[in-house]
Amino acid sequence: MAGLHIGIVGAGVGGLTAAIALQKQGHRVTVYEQSAKFSHVGADINLTPNVVRALDGVGVGPGIRRTGARPTFRISRDWDTGLETSRLPMGNTAEKLYGAPQLTIHRADIIAALAEAFPLENIRFSKRLKTVSESDQGVTLLFEDGTQDTVDMVVGADGIHSRVRTALFGEEYPRFTGVVSFRAVVPTERVKDVPEIEAFTKWWGPNPQSQIVTFPLNSGKDTFIFATTGQDSWTEESWTSPGDVNELRGFYADFHPDARALLDACDTVLKSALYEREPLAQWSRGAVTLLGDACHPMLPFMAQGAGMAIEDAVVLARSLSGVSTKAQIEKGLATYTSARQERTAKIQIGSRGNQWMKTQGNADWVYGYDAWNVPLTVNA
Repeated sequence: MAGLHIGIVGAGVGGLTAAIALQKQGHRVTVYEQSAKFSHVGADINLTPNVVRALDGVGVGPGIRRTGARPTFRISRDWDTGLETSRLPMGNTAEKLYGAPQLTIHRADIIAALAEAFPLENIRFSKRLKTVSESDQGVTLLFEDGTQDTVDMVVGADGIHSRVRTALFGEEYPRFTGVVSFRAVVPTERVKDVPEIEAFTKWWGPNPQSQIVTFPLNSGKDTFIFATTGQDSWTEESWTSPGDVNELRGFYADFHPDARALLDACDTVLKSALYEREPLAQWSRGAVTLLGDACHPMLPFMAQGAGMAIEDAVVLARSLSGVSTKAQIEKGLATYTSARQERTAKIQIGSRGNQWMKTQGNADWVYGYDAWNVPLTVNA
């Protein structure tokens, strides 16, 4: 049976995972990316076992393991006393329990691993989407350079400011949370005296907006430092805006000495405001659907934003297995959204509340999810 020609808007982690997974199902896939090329811009990402297992299924496991680090534990510590409030073994223990380890890695390294598994000639760069429309002939993508393409189906993997989402459901702006984040990467040698620096550690602040998270990068050679605090006066969303190291240290001046030592090691820092949306009631219309931040952008407090996009991509591809007609597309997309909406909404809301794993709790419902084998309900 002939497959579909599927257009994916956005060559991020979710878009490329979907491209590979859909291609493996026999579909012809074209990816449209607004950037002129892949770049090193982006955050460092925590790939929990549920996400690594999903990526293993598209064949990029060896690539992400080459550069990813394997945290030993997931540890929670109190901001002022330094007391440990929860500890979850990761590494080999997580691999035995969940079928995959936790990996911490730079976004660019995931993109590189995914790009190796998908034909570069099927990615069209410098294609900034203007709008999407559907007719009996298919789905037409109109780009800002005046060109257009018509495909059988479109996947909007184009982030929190998704043009595909706007075309489907109208303009709606994400909400500024009043929280800003700081990011830095330092050589691990500088922070080697901080206890268990090889673990994923979250320092829980005096309120849900305040935290410091650290984890190893580059096979443990570097350490990623991510801190958040409430600050209504900063609304710049860019991931490349420079911040002030002294301002960063000032926000956490009352934290435990081990936490302050992490910030003292930072020479430079990037600063970004954090935005979110409410869970979206509808993800698809006709032969157009959404995945990842385009339909469920979330705060980073459960470290599942990229992971949910990757899980979406796998479940979407499974839902479209054997699909070749418009009627089948709509049925497949209904199956996809039915399988994904409850989980992503629960994690979206949980991330907003920022209490998950503060004290010892059950991580199985997050880490034990298997996107390749979760049951799919075929909707009428």
